Amino acid sequence: MSIKRFWKWYYIVPAAIVLVPVAIALIVFLGGGVVMLLWNWLLPPLFGLPEISLLQGFGLLALCRILFGGFGGGGGGGGFEKRMSDKDREQFRERMRDRFCDTPRAADVVIEREPTKATD
Repeated sequence: MSIKRFWKWYYIVPAAIVLVPVAIALIVFLGGGVVMLLWNWLLPPLFGLPEISLLQGFGLLALCRILFGGFGGGGGGGGFEKRMSDKDREQFRERMRDRFCDTPRAADVVIEREPTKATD
């Protein structure tokens, strides 16, 4: 029996149909378990919070995924700023500086000094 025989599509497709959901379930189970173990190890002794179950670990993992992203996924962050031209980006930064910064930029500050008097 040759190994090439098992590389045919009619063997690979059913195996993928079975193995892919099993692999995803295993990754989710392990991820939720890790979250549960870390929570139960750190937070009850430090902050007096209650311990969580495995199902709550899954929920916390999903919530963090929704709120913060994660698990890779190929970037995708930075959105509109990646598509901006250099001129538009500088205008955007200038508006943000004007709106949110209390201190002026170093290039905008002009220091005027009084002429010093020579003492004889």
